[in-house]
Amino acid sequence: MEKCKVMIVGVGGQGTLLASRVLGRIILRHGYDVKVSEVHGMSQRGGSVVTYVCWGKKTYSPVICEGEADFIVSFELLEAARWAQFLKKDGILITGTQTIDPMPVITGAAEYPENIPEILKKAGIRTETLDALSIAESVGTVKAVNMVLMGKLSRHFDLPESEWLETIAEVVPEKFISLNQAAFIAGRKEE
Repeated sequence: MEKCKVMIVGVGGQGTLLASRVLGRIILRHGYDVKVSEVHGMSQRGGSVVTYVCWGKKTYSPVICEGEADFIVSFELLEAARWAQFLKKDGILITGTQTIDPMPVITGAAEYPENIPEILKKAGIRTETLDALSIAESVGTVKAVNMVLMGKLSRHFDLPESEWLETIAEVVPEKFISLNQAAFIAGRKEE
């Protein structure tokens, strides 16, 4: 894509920042002007975390407004619903099926919404869902959900798998490279 805007959303501790670094770095390797911005909510307490990755021949801002995102990659279902209005009309929402109760649900002040993927699809949002947590567990660590989702996102770009794996090796600490690469490959294979 000549230019693209991607939002990566999740809950603190899920690895959204690492995912944005992998995406930003591989795009930078292809000569694009890349801007990455991180918006931390109460990330240390399980709050919402959003990162923006924007690129093109020249990119002036990493901020994405409502209706501008080409892709939203969500690590958690409620976060997918929370940020869906930022997607372009023809954009794609990729979401894991994991649910993490926010504080109002934990305290009993609210209930976690049911059937979020179905609601998104009925609203006309092009949605791809996958059980990224189970896929990450199958390769050896629940902490690689982020790479499973990056693998799924990678299917939408004409970039060789080998370059993604090289980029992961550049960004991830050495002792976790093989696990993260395996998670990426598993996510990339998901239809």
